[in-house]
Amino acid sequence: MIDIKLIRADPDKYIKAARDKNISADIPALLQADSELLSLNQELQDARTKQNKAGKQIAELTGQDKTDAIAAVKSLKSTIAELEEKIEKIEPKFNELMLLIAQPAADDVPLGADDTENTELRTVGEIRSFDFEPKDHVQLGEELDIIDIPRGVKLAGSRNFILKGAGALMHQAVLRLAIDQMIAKGYQLMTVPVLVNEDIMYGTGYFPIGRDQAYLAERDAKSLVGTAEVPLTAYHSDEILDATDLPRKYIAVSTCFRREAGAAGKDTRGLYRIHTFDKVEQVIVAPNDLRKSIEYHREILANAEDVMRALELPYRVVNVCTGDLGQGQVQKFDIETWMPSREGYGETHSASRFYEFQARRLNIRYRDENAKVQFCHTLNNTVIASPRILIPLLELNQNADGSVNVPRVLRTYMGGLEKIEAAQ
Repeated sequence: MIDIKLIRADPDKYIKAARDKNISADIPALLQADSELLSLNQELQDARTKQNKAGKQIAELTGQDKTDAIAAVKSLKSTIAELEEKIEKIEPKFNELMLLIAQPAADDVPLGADDTENTELRTVGEIRSFDFEPKDHVQLGEELDIIDIPRGVKLAGSRNFILKGAGALMHQAVLRLAIDQMIAKGYQLMTVPVLVNEDIMYGTGYFPIGRDQAYLAERDAKSLVGTAEVPLTAYHSDEILDATDLPRKYIAVSTCFRREAGAAGKDTRGLYRIHTFDKVEQVIVAPNDLRKSIEYHREILANAEDVMRALELPYRVVNVCTGDLGQGQVQKFDIETWMPSREGYGETHSASRFYEFQARRLNIRYRDENAKVQFCHTLNNTVIASPRILIPLLELNQNADGSVNVPRVLRTYMGGLEKIEAAQ
């Protein structure tokens, strides 16, 4: 949510933000509704003031003066009811329009229409060259009997899968590696709900834009989350924290649910674009300080890069352009990992900062050192998401005989297993 005072002061800034992010937002209609509400609320306040004043005077009056005063109070009561009714009609429209306003991107975010115009910041690690014809992760998984997509589809429809044996072990291993690294850095591990009230989805900015991507339990007005960012960020909703309690640094591992609406025919093979996956997410609830937010953004990105280095995977970091940013994101850095079967980099992490956007919608505040109540800043990033990360892990660590070497850092989590081989 954006402070309406900022929109009033510079509407063109928010018109541009919506245009840059390819988001439909009617700023003139919003300002018209805002103007009407300001006027009506002022009239309502004036009428209530007159009503209170007249009510106090009635007891001191007699005769016709008292009769006239009672009539005036009745008239004011009717006026107040009319004003309240008008406000009740306009407020929903105002709130609906406010929920569509886009957060302006940071100055160093590249202008672009979609992910093809993201800007590469750096590459890390060497891309492996094969002296044999490499297999993709689906073929490897089937031959090693660690991935079963046909039965996943049988059970739950397209874009579903089953991991078996060493495949399931590797999946759990990368999650545990990420958890252990983050706990060592002082982040608090949480177990959070993945079925949440819809107002939490609105609060974190996933509704109303993006609602078609969610799995809904409409009978109960709840939604399955697409990331643990949602419950982690909303954990302190409607609370006032103390400045000394900030920043709050949390992680959670959860199953994530995404309908992938609009992705028909896109990335249909394998584990890249699927309906459910597990992810270790990191969230920071921070003080209202732009400089510190930028520092925390670098921190959460570095946390994810540390995991990637531990896994010895080649990757690049990109500065996401305006057209590929979400409604509330000020800036986002993606980590894209090299995937031989895609003959290129594929997104595996997204690190975002939001400033006040989510905190305003969720009403997350803190009392600063001067006892002033301010909205917090929020940030989040993937630490690791699986099974997508299994794509490069399997493909880049394969051998000519079809076996796959287990990265050293994962072996402890996999019972000392060094190589995944087909059963003889």
